Amino acid sequence: MSASGGTKAIVAALVANLSIAVAKFVAFLFSGSSSMLAESVHSLADSGNQGLLLLGGKKAKREATPEHPFGYGRERYIYAFLVSIVLFSVGGMFAVYEGYEKIKHPHEITAWYWPVGVLIFAIIAEIFSFRTAIKESNQTRGNRSWTEFVRRSKAPELPVVLLEDLGALVGLVLALGGVGLALATGNGVWDGIGTLCIGILLIVIAIILAVETKSLLLGESAGLEEVEKIKAAVVDGDTVTGIIHMRTLHLGPEELLVAAKIAVRHDETATEIANAINAAENRIREAVPIARVIYLEPDIFNAEAAAAGTTPGDPSGAPAPAPAPAPAPAPKDLGH
Repeated sequence: MSASGGTKAIVAALVANLSIAVAKFVAFLFSGSSSMLAESVHSLADSGNQGLLLLGGKKAKREATPEHPFGYGRERYIYAFLVSIVLFSVGGMFAVYEGYEKIKHPHEITAWYWPVGVLIFAIIAEIFSFRTAIKESNQTRGNRSWTEFVRRSKAPELPVVLLEDLGALVGLVLALGGVGLALATGNGVWDGIGTLCIGILLIVIAIILAVETKSLLLGESAGLEEVEKIKAAVVDGDTVTGIIHMRTLHLGPEELLVAAKIAVRHDETATEIANAINAAENRIREAVPIARVIYLEPDIFNAEAAAAGTTPGDPSGAPAPAPAPAPAPAPKDLGH
């Protein structure tokens, strides 16, 4: 995900949610609909979430320091995790509480045209925001499904905005259904049921965001495609004969650490090995530009060293395949 693409989607969602939050709250004041109150709080929470994402993106651009030598790229993950907490507490739990109270103490909706009109306006605005998020996501999604994109994306902003916008659209439909049934039946309980459903929906989305962002915070490896590119770039078939084991780690959405123990021929000089390592690092950066921190350790291949590592990118932990050994020297003539 490019930074510009993510920022464009976030700003579009922020503008939409701020305008929707104001409109929903005005509709609540005139109609007394609990669904409108829950939805106004939901939109306000979403606006705060977009502010958090923008703040995280700005902080992540800070230069590395002696105290934080690998930089601040993970700030984006931290603020995305905060978004899930805000969505759960401010959005979801408030809506559940409000829905419960409205079911327990229902009252009639007045000035019905306010909530209905605002909900229609909100749906149109959310569709615009959702469309922008989909368009920006398609630039980096490739052939992945939407589920895989949300689960595997290393940049958290677009998956967060996508899920928020999807939740907002479904929530608006639930609110419209609750208000419509309450008006049709004259029973305010339906408004409370719609509010309760909105709260449950927000809690589910918040949990999904928390789980996925937690994985990024703990540290995720490069994708299998990037791992294969790195493996192909490291081995030159001359000095570097194979990879004994390798680890990759995302220091941020657009910064990757690569650490590998590589097999070299036993008869190479230190100068030749150093030149081969420098060349391998250049090839890795050309193949995977986000691989900015690279550590390559030369070694002579042996089975025990290979068993200490795992196949790059293989989550099963299978031992790395043995690289082709250097040809054995010809036996000396003992003169029998």
